[in-house]
Amino acid sequence: MFGRIGPMELILIFAIALIIFGPKKLPEIGKAIGSAIRNFRQQSNKIADELENGDDQVQRDNRGDKNSEELKKTDSTTET
Repeated sequence: MFGRIGPMELILIFAIALIIFGPKKLPEIGKAIGSAIRNFRQQSNKIADELENGDDQVQRDNRGDKNSEELKKTDSTTET
C-alpha cells in the first residue's frame, strides 16, 4: 500500500512541488537531488569495496600468520 506510487500520485507530488517552489527552482532542486543520490551511491560503493578488500586482507593475514611467524623466526636468526 505505501510502497507503490502510481502515476496519479506522482502527478500530484509534482503539482504540489511546482506550486511551492515555482518553475524556476524545480530544475535546480532536481539537479541537487540527483547530485546527492550520485554521491551517496559512489560513497556506498567505496565503502562496500573497502569492506570486501578488508575481508580479503583479514583472510590473507589469517592464512599468512603461520608464514609470518616463520619469517619472523628466520629474520631474527639472520639478524644475529
